[in-house]
This record gives sequence, C-alpha cells and structure tokens, in this order.
Amino acid sequence: MHQLTFLTQQALYLVLLTAALPVLMSLVVGVTISVVQATTQIQEQTLSFAPKLIAVFGTLGVAGGWIGTQLLRFTFRIFDQFPNMVAP
Repeated sequence: MHQLTFLTQQALYLVLLTAALPVLMSLVVGVTISVVQATTQIQEQTLSFAPKLIAVFGTLGVAGGWIGTQLLRFTFRIFDQFPNMVAP
C-alpha cells in the first residue's frame, strides 16, 4: 500500500512538473497582452487567444522532447516496479 501511495505522489508531481512550463508561458503571454490592452484601451476579448495558443504550442514544441522523456522514464519505472506491487 505504501508503494501505491508513493507512486501516486510521484505521478502527481510529474503532472505538475510537465504541465508547469506551458501553463507559465500562457500566463506570461496573457499578462503581457493584458497590460498592452490596458495601456492602449483595446477591449477585445479574443485578442489574447491566438498569441497564447502560439506560445503554448511553441513551448510544447521546444520542451516536448524533455516532457516525453520524463513520461517515458516514469512509465518504465512503473513497469519495473509492477511485479513487486502485485506479488505479496
């Protein structure tokens, strides 16, 4: 039971780690565009969508290899530990 709890904790940490970079990039682009909209008094709601989308996909394109490596490493670790979790 302790292994399952530890494995769940590692999985949640991995989700947090791999999702942080695109989310932070979207946050930075959104705040920047909001500041530009506030200074120019442009009140278009859809203006920030395209730059955020481009920034997130660009970040995933750059960091996708690293994210994939982390997920693959975690998957291999789970499959290596699986016999110990099933057998008493």
